[in-house]
Amino acid sequence: MKEITSFEEWQHIWKETPQFLLFVKTNNCSVCEGLYPQVAALESDYPFDFYRVNAAEVPEMAGQLSLFTAPVVLLFNEQKELTRFARIVPMNELKRRLDELVQWGNVDE
Repeated sequence: MKEITSFEEWQHIWKETPQFLLFVKTNNCSVCEGLYPQVAALESDYPFDFYRVNAAEVPEMAGQLSLFTAPVVLLFNEQKELTRFARIVPMNELKRRLDELVQWGNVDE
């Protein structure tokens, strides 16, 4: 997963990337640490980028995206939030939504 380290970087990705997954974590979050490897393992199965951000390090993103907990997994399609999973992420449902994103998008399989 590619790391987002600034709000400016986030704005560029959001505007320029047609489809992507965003994994949001925070400091001292054991649920985040347990979920991250499971989500990261899916990256090779999909033709779009996966990003991660630590909301404690880029707090402007938490405000802009109305994030009140962690972890959060968001799927974006054409600058619109398609799906949001917060705290508990059922992996089978995440995979289903990722498959939908492939079908909807402008990406090549």
